Amino acid sequence: MTFEDLKTDFPDATLDTWHVHPNGGGWVENTATVAETAFVGPDALVYGDAVVSGYTVISGDAVISGDAVISGLLTVVSGNAQVFENARVSGNARVFGNAMVFENAMVFGNAEVYGDAVVYEYAQVSGYARVYGYAVVSGNAMVFGNAEVYGNAEVSGRSRVSGRSQVSGRSQVSGDAQVSGIAVVSGYAQVSGDKIIG
Repeated sequence: MTFEDLKTDFPDATLDTWHVHPNGGGWVENTATVAETAFVGPDALVYGDAVVSGYTVISGDAVISGDAVISGLLTVVSGNAQVFENARVSGNARVFGNAMVFENAMVFGNAEVYGDAVVYEYAQVSGYARVYGYAVVSGNAMVFGNAEVYGNAEVSGRSRVSGRSQVSGRSQVSGDAQVSGIAVVSGYAQVSGDKIIG
């Protein structure tokens, strides 16, 4: 991305307020903090008060902004992914494709969020969990273990999806519901209240 390209999206950008990251060549606003050990690819952007530390990789057209924090040894944010507001991505987590992680959401451990998936509010995705497709995880929901949430599924409220369970289709898990073990929730299923499956 050239400086002229940057100014297309940020008309007020100057060479006094932005700089090219030495490891990768991506543009970084001076208000952001990016470690020299991190990689920021030539088309990636880091701006606002975002913090990128460790040996993390920001590549493709990925955007890190707001007060987001990306940390860890093998954390990767790539493709067209966006991590913003107060979101945290750490450990060995990967966020890629067109995925978005924002507000106060956390993705950590070896978790992966990709495709067109969205994780926001205070939701957490951790362990070896995967959230992908058009899935949405929100509220105070937690997806962890080796669980998978995909398709157009929604996990919200204070619900928990764990173990090797799968939530897919247009199903919804909400409230204080728990899906664990090797449970499969699919189709148009709704698991709500304090229901426990698994």
